[in-house]
Amino acid sequence: MRLALATSAIPGGVRAMNRLDELATCSADEGALTRLYLTPEHAAAIARVKGWMEEAGMSTELDAAATLIGRYPGATPDAPVLILGSHIDTVRNAGRYDGNLGVIVAIEAVAALHRAGEKLPFAIDVVAFGDEEGVRFPVTLTGSRSLAGTFQPGNLDAIDKAGISLREALAQFGCDPDAVSRLGRDPARTLGYVEVHIEQGPVLEAEDLPVGVVTAINGASRFKVELTGKAGHAGTVPMGLRLDAGAAAAEMILATELITTTSGDLVATVGACEFRPGAVNVIPGSAHFSVDIRSPDDNIRNTAVAELTARFETIAARRGVAFAIHKTYDEPAARCDAGLIETFEAAVAATGLKPLRLSSGAGHDGLAMISLCPIAMLFLRCKGGVSHNPAEAVLTEDVGAALEVLIGFLQRLPASLPSLPA
Repeated sequence: MRLALATSAIPGGVRAMNRLDELATCSADEGALTRLYLTPEHAAAIARVKGWMEEAGMSTELDAAATLIGRYPGATPDAPVLILGSHIDTVRNAGRYDGNLGVIVAIEAVAALHRAGEKLPFAIDVVAFGDEEGVRFPVTLTGSRSLAGTFQPGNLDAIDKAGISLREALAQFGCDPDAVSRLGRDPARTLGYVEVHIEQGPVLEAEDLPVGVVTAINGASRFKVELTGKAGHAGTVPMGLRLDAGAAAAEMILATELITTTSGDLVATVGACEFRPGAVNVIPGSAHFSVDIRSPDDNIRNTAVAELTARFETIAARRGVAFAIHKTYDEPAARCDAGLIETFEAAVAATGLKPLRLSSGAGHDGLAMISLCPIAMLFLRCKGGVSHNPAEAVLTEDVGAALEVLIGFLQRLPASLPSLPA
């Protein structure tokens, strides 16, 4: 059964874009989009999204972590649950599609089912998480970690720049902070987590495709590298007698770039670098820089980290500088479920589009949700691969294509899961 994607002669993709424009007005900054977790702007966005969920035939609730949940019942009261959605918080000076798009497209898909009077052999929960970006507090994925049952109660003590704790902010928002750690879902009753998201990269645009099927959310390792040499006069110390921490850092940065040639799925970035004392006529006595390494394959990533560390040690020894490396972040890859990938590919092919597989270089709520259930993602083309920026842009027809694919996915899912009646 092919569902109509329109109401009142408005195509679903157009209505989704209109709602995304409306949602962008829920912002702390006039003329820009900034919507942080547990703020008045977050509350305003929840109110808008709640109304749209209810129009689409869903009952709604706000859980203890301020995640808005819309429930569309299944064909039977005891039906298992498929979770759709994304996040509605933003970075500062954000684009309007990161996160928000996945929530609105999920609502539109449920609305199409509701208009047709179609109930599936599973219930659908559309979730609007509030803390994927981790901008206000030094913790991330609060909503999704709560549903997955992996939220750490100690995170309630995290403090924002105004000195307000996460515990206090939740209470002020009308939530019960002590209940957050009790929100974990039953894995036996949860079919999966599915998210539509802008790609935040240039691959789909380069391939001239509106959508792509995600294979994995890349794992990431981050480090801070510190080098100590000997400062000296830029004109009086001969090159052969220098202990130049800056030159050692430069060689290590090039080694970081070269390590990516070992695998096409590996990316490495040095995003911050500083030399000290930082004077034009002084040899750097110390240097420090960051390293970010990502891959959808943890074995490839871990091997690259080990090889790069060995190269750094060799460079430091040859140049006579002291070397230290500190791991600041490590997150394993989250591989999307093979069966859900195939179901998405079938839905893409049914629209006449070429199915393309790609990995996600950015983190998403699926990193947390995979602790609860299988995950899947559908990427949407974005102009120039730009994201976390007001220039973030998508095409209305691409949003319509993503909506059609998501509906096709939902209708095909029962046949791909033996435990469900087709």
